[in-house]
Amino acid sequence: MEIENLKKILNEFGDNVKFYHDLKKKNWFNIGGKTKVFYKAENLKDLVNILKKLNNKEKIFILGAGSNTLISDDLIDGVVIKLSKNFNNISLHGEDIIIAGSAVLDKTLSEFAMNNNLSGFEFLSCIPGSVGGGIKMNAGCFGKEFKDILISIQAIDKIGNVITIPSKDIRFEYRKNNLSDDLIFLSASFKGIKSNSDKILHEMNKLKAEKEKNQPTKIKTSGSTFKNPISQTDKKVWELIKESVPLDKSFGDACISEKHCNFFVNKGQATFKDMINLIDFVTKNVLENTGISLEKEIKILK
Repeated sequence: MEIENLKKILNEFGDNVKFYHDLKKKNWFNIGGKTKVFYKAENLKDLVNILKKLNNKEKIFILGAGSNTLISDDLIDGVVIKLSKNFNNISLHGEDIIIAGSAVLDKTLSEFAMNNNLSGFEFLSCIPGSVGGGIKMNAGCFGKEFKDILISIQAIDKIGNVITIPSKDIRFEYRKNNLSDDLIFLSASFKGIKSNSDKILHEMNKLKAEKEKNQPTKIKTSGSTFKNPISQTDKKVWELIKESVPLDKSFGDACISEKHCNFFVNKGQATFKDMINLIDFVTKNVLENTGISLEKEIKILK
């Protein structure tokens, strides 16, 4: 739709809708341009309302914590939706079930579980994302994935229908599932195992220490760039990169982390093109050297 039409249609949402809004500060890479429309959803009622008004006539993108997202420097021709703190609720049901909004950070979910003496969520303390993003990509580390603790999800489609999907009806695979891209995740329920909070904290600290030792932190990175090619080789993707690519290779300010070569870094003013050039360079060299095709783990918004 033309911008003037969108302004008329979306007028009732006030300051929660912004036009030509800059996305650079809304992702961990600190890369990106503007989006035609940016909408901060205050609650489910407003989210349903705006989706019905848009009537699936615009591309819609959901931006979570921005921890595994690379955003184009060009204008995003669509609507980027960010869920507000009202999608950040978390509660305990019964003795061992946690319900968490999709905007809840994985780390927050892990800590909530620990405070309620529930084990099984320890690995989430090492994942820098939100519940919605974790479901979308079946995020995981240290041998555990979202699918292992998930009971069900609540979601909304892009014309405003709210649905609940049991996890048994979802086909999860490594870093993906068969859920429609048209779904916006609202919340999820998870099942834990009763345990002792001190024991859980000990395990969380052990995992975090392992992560700190092997992965870069407190820099402009977006986590793992590529998925491990588990259907092609037993080797980890970092091993393939290390044996195929000069690790000091950079494009502009886009470079490979010295600590973990599957983590790419914006060391200053890297552009989207710089990062894409680095991704393409590594992909090409790994393929030529090993015959293995790499698949990106980070999501590209363009």
